[in-house]
Amino acid sequence: MIDRLAVPLGIPLPWLDRAGRLSWLKLAVFLACIAPALYLAAAFRLDALGAKPITALIHATGEWAVRFLLFSLAISPLRRIADWGKVLVVRRMLGITVMAYAVAHLALYAVDQNLVLTKVVTEIALRLYLTIGFVALIGLIALGLTSTDAAIRNLGPNWHRLHRLVYTIAVLALVHYFLQSKIDVSDPVFSAGLFLLLMGWRAMRRFKLPERPWSLLLLAILGALATAGLEAAWYGLASGVPASLVLAANLDFSGPIRPAWWVLATGLLMPAIALVRGSRAPDRTPRPAAGAPRRTPAKTALSEPLSPSV
Repeated sequence: MIDRLAVPLGIPLPWLDRAGRLSWLKLAVFLACIAPALYLAAAFRLDALGAKPITALIHATGEWAVRFLLFSLAISPLRRIADWGKVLVVRRMLGITVMAYAVAHLALYAVDQNLVLTKVVTEIALRLYLTIGFVALIGLIALGLTSTDAAIRNLGPNWHRLHRLVYTIAVLALVHYFLQSKIDVSDPVFSAGLFLLLMGWRAMRRFKLPERPWSLLLLAILGALATAGLEAAWYGLASGVPASLVLAANLDFSGPIRPAWWVLATGLLMPAIALVRGSRAPDRTPRPAAGAPRRTPAKTALSEPLSPSV
């Protein structure tokens, strides 16, 4: 009853579809979006965040902003590879979630600085990694505020140009993540590897390369290799550790599994999904009548690949 009253009253309940009906997909994603915030709030209330709880909250909200940004970028590959058009309905929700966690990230930093705004502004201006993070935040706010149907209508073609900045914003967010992590960059490397994987898929779409299980498998392998190279380059430039030692660590399984292997495992989901979809896809090719000549179906506009989307 509440769900059906929400639309006439103008209440934008995130778990409803455009007809005002409950969407189980949107509800599940909404719960996933707020779950980290609820966990962090409970951990803070129970004093379970260590000696510096605000610092822990700052790091956690920033990390979740990056994660949800990657989730939002994974919507288009999931839609195409799994042939799951309905997943597009949650992309806007994920984008708003990214903005919310990023704003919380900055707000908590201000709290850590005792809400002395002059100090906050000075730190952002003088510390490069804070400047980069702040620029990324401004971009996320711009995308979030223009994610409404009214903004899409008013901006017209400029809306697509504006929202393609999400790729630049993702790069800035990852650089900020790397710089603030300082010593151990395993999590930023993994996130960057996933970003490379997602951008690799978009490159395949842009250059109209075949999206077959074998090509997606190759993409996963290349993404893992690029991740290992990125990790070696970062440690080499930041701390002078020889690249050969970092690369060799990827073959040493006595310690923690390196990010490249996690990127490979994630990337292997793409060819696996493509294989499952291919095995389940029904054959819609019309069978010719007995004695009728076989004709090659004409290529239509629907068979052309769509342009890469956010």
